[in-house]
Amino acid sequence: MNLAKFLSKRTPFFYGWLILGTSGSTQIVRNAAASLTLAVFMYPMAEDLGWSRTVLAGAVSVGGLASTFISPAIGWLIDRYGARTVLTSSIMILGVSTFLTGWATVPIAFYITYGIGRIIFSSPVQIGSSVVVSRWFIKKRGRANGILTFCHSIGMTGFPLMASILIGIYGWQVAWHLLGVGVWVIALLPVFLFLAETPESVGLLPDGENESLLENETVKPAAEKEEVNWTLKEALKTVALWQLAIAGGLLFIIHSGTNTHMAAFFQDAGLTSNQAAAAVSLNAIFTGLGGLGWGWAIEKIKARYCYAMVAALMSVCAILFSTADSVTEAWIYASLFGTALGGMLVVPSVAMADYFGRGSLGTIRGFTEPFVSFSQAIGALLSGIIFDLTGSYNYAFYTLAVVAIIAILLTITATVPIHRDNKKG
Repeated sequence: MNLAKFLSKRTPFFYGWLILGTSGSTQIVRNAAASLTLAVFMYPMAEDLGWSRTVLAGAVSVGGLASTFISPAIGWLIDRYGARTVLTSSIMILGVSTFLTGWATVPIAFYITYGIGRIIFSSPVQIGSSVVVSRWFIKKRGRANGILTFCHSIGMTGFPLMASILIGIYGWQVAWHLLGVGVWVIALLPVFLFLAETPESVGLLPDGENESLLENETVKPAAEKEEVNWTLKEALKTVALWQLAIAGGLLFIIHSGTNTHMAAFFQDAGLTSNQAAAAVSLNAIFTGLGGLGWGWAIEKIKARYCYAMVAALMSVCAILFSTADSVTEAWIYASLFGTALGGMLVVPSVAMADYFGRGSLGTIRGFTEPFVSFSQAIGALLSGIIFDLTGSYNYAFYTLAVVAIIAILLTITATVPIHRDNKKG
């Protein structure tokens, strides 16, 4: 923290941008435990160890389920001990767990090592990085979170590619070892050395505006006057928190219900495996680009309207997927859905900070994150069951479109709550 305070006064730009870059590095490396990265290891590990692919994929579900119960504690730890402590510890653990996965030659060991990494992927890094960025930015919160999502997209593309190259050269075990080292190299030192909890903790203000005001203790900065901070107990009494939390969960049902089965659906529609893989890649690319676009949009448009627009786009895409029967349509719809996913990753984080302030944001996000983790498990399962019952994904897409409509109704009516301190006058 002392180094952060020293550097914050000497960088030629607002130190918050370095905070964003540091947080972005954690978003990149969390993809060491991403399902797309595991997918690259699936074939060589199954062949070498004699495991079924169901056994390998099960570790993703186990880690996701565990994170559902851990997220509330993570949020509290972030508010109590700071995002720097939580993120530094998380990156250390992620590096160790990824490294040890290379030695996991029995299922129970694999479930422990990869499962721990999956918990880090789903909870502390996701919550911690977005919380600290939202604390450093208010007016520019949208674009900052958009860039954070873009960093995740870089990792989502880069780590599977890196894993594929390393497996080809050294084999799957050494590849896991080197990915673990890569996690430490990319993110550990930046987080430990440069991260600061809030701009105020190093003598700055959010967004880097009017920093000279801090030199005069009798003057309160505009951001401090306007911002209202809610505790979790207070936020739980508002309808808006439940509307945003449930809507966020519903969007992730659509996300996992579509992305998990996207390649299989497109191949059922007549695409080759390479064409379907290209659609998945376009989806990932446009998720990052969409995050940048939605980050800009939410600074211009009210959060609840942006939230509803994201849900509406996801609903439209679900219907479009049911009609796709050519390569061109598949690629266009996958790109459009990726754009919507970029909004799904940006808008909820910004909305929570805008509605409930920075003070207890970690605890509040920790409470709402299980809605996301649980919904991710439900979505993939829901689409799979509907396919098994009907022999088609079309009814799954129709169902997901209805889920999106419910999310639209929840978000568009989620007005900003009025804190009791502001009710007078």
